[in-house]
Amino acid sequence: MLDHISLQVADVATSVAFYEQVFGPAGLRVIMQFPGRDGMPVAGLGGPDGQPRFWLGPGRPDGVPETHIAFAAPDRAAVDAVHAAAVAAGVEVLHGPREFPEYHPGYYGVFVRDPDGNNVEAVHHG
Repeated sequence: MLDHISLQVADVATSVAFYEQVFGPAGLRVIMQFPGRDGMPVAGLGGPDGQPRFWLGPGRPDGVPETHIAFAAPDRAAVDAVHAAAVAAGVEVLHGPREFPEYHPGYYGVFVRDPDGNNVEAVHHG
């Protein structure tokens, strides 16, 4: 059900070093890194399957803590249905359903804000 989770941290490099050192023996390693907002790094960590399922990125500019959780969707229609349900419920839509090629080809997702301010996503890897 869960596709990936992301934490906002004060210092991405320090957090990456911590997770690699402490959880490296369990197979956790950096799978990919790229510059995020304002050039701050974003790191995707994962295990032996090579999928970045645990992300670390810089905090929001407004300082409000936020967790990002992505739920796996079986197809694009399910992602679109999540969007329709969010709109019907009056939920803030952060990013409407679309393909995000900057993540990888076929990455189709929708991002919404939950009642506590978290960034929640439905994603299909087509």
